[in-house]
Amino acid sequence: MISLEEAQARLLSNIVALPIETCPLLDANGRWAAANVSAVRTQPARNLSAMDGYAIAHVSFPGPWQVCGESAAGSPWNGACDSKKAVRIFTGAIIPDEYDCVIIQEDIRKTEDIISLSGAAAPKCGQHIRRAGSDFNAGTILIKSGDRMTAARIALAAMGGHGQVSVRRRVRVALLSTGNELVKPGEPVADHQIPSSNAPMLEAMLADLPADVVDLGIIADDVDAIAHAIRSADVDIIVTIGGASVGDHDLVKPALDACGATLDFWKVAMRPGKPVMAGKVGKTLVLGIPGNPVSAFVTSLLFLRPAICTFGGATNPLPARVTAILDGTLPSTGPRTDHIRGYVQNGHVKAIGMDDSAILVGLAQSNALIVRPGNSAPVKSGDTVEIIVHA
Repeated sequence: MISLEEAQARLLSNIVALPIETCPLLDANGRWAAANVSAVRTQPARNLSAMDGYAIAHVSFPGPWQVCGESAAGSPWNGACDSKKAVRIFTGAIIPDEYDCVIIQEDIRKTEDIISLSGAAAPKCGQHIRRAGSDFNAGTILIKSGDRMTAARIALAAMGGHGQVSVRRRVRVALLSTGNELVKPGEPVADHQIPSSNAPMLEAMLADLPADVVDLGIIADDVDAIAHAIRSADVDIIVTIGGASVGDHDLVKPALDACGATLDFWKVAMRPGKPVMAGKVGKTLVLGIPGNPVSAFVTSLLFLRPAICTFGGATNPLPARVTAILDGTLPSTGPRTDHIRGYVQNGHVKAIGMDDSAILVGLAQSNALIVRPGNSAPVKSGDTVEIIVHA
């Protein structure tokens, strides 16, 4: 049995980022940039007005000024200007080169085409002007390789002059649920059966990632059937759900052996999720996760999501750990790293109190995992603990 940290490191070190492709900006959403994205233009390209008002030369204070024209966004004034004149200007419009400040329209008194200040303070050079290049200049690196393409970064790439970017191709993931006791969600359930909840849970968990997920369905507890499903999957990651332990009906490992898999690790010093395993069948990563739903959730959060992120080219694939103030108490831990379901709000976290790895109600009520390293001392209310926030 190896530590959680070693298992994560070994898993991710054996993953090679997927091939690079160029795609339209919207198709890049949620993926990681595979190359730096540099601006091909300056933004703003010229000095722009930040307000509706009048552009003047501040040295011409106290005025008055004759209005000689108008500049609107997309329709700049190209006529003659001088310090005795002003240009009516609107937000986002180009400031004529002769002018260096904007007086907002609320501070102006206008008579026909003559304007003057209506008791406002003297204008300052540069006021209400967005300087050329104040956002970025041509050649500036806007997005670094390995940064995730968020909505804001897509907007930034577009403003920088790009209609497409280089990213890694989407990760192909197959889910394979094992167990004679499983039935499809919504079907009648006998007392000796349970609905298959893990596959839809994992599909939902992966929905925000650049992954194409296929559900291979429920495979009976049969070594040959499981091995056939594994061999047939043309994907980057095969996730086997259930059957990862050591009981007579836990057949994932024998099925992997039948497929000629190389197993990197099996059993991790963590709770829940100890039976998690990882290896390869050919070039395909195989991740075996436990069937208990909370164990499946935790191991997928700590192993499956980071694996997908690494395939996609992320520089920081592991879930972030942050700190919170504990409300309540927690006992000392054993040799394994505990992940306790908790609810975090306003910087405080409280344990849900439902520790059985088969109890979904507690998981559904939680929005964080309280991380308790192995052999940790008890913690009391008001102590700081590490947490992983999840949806």
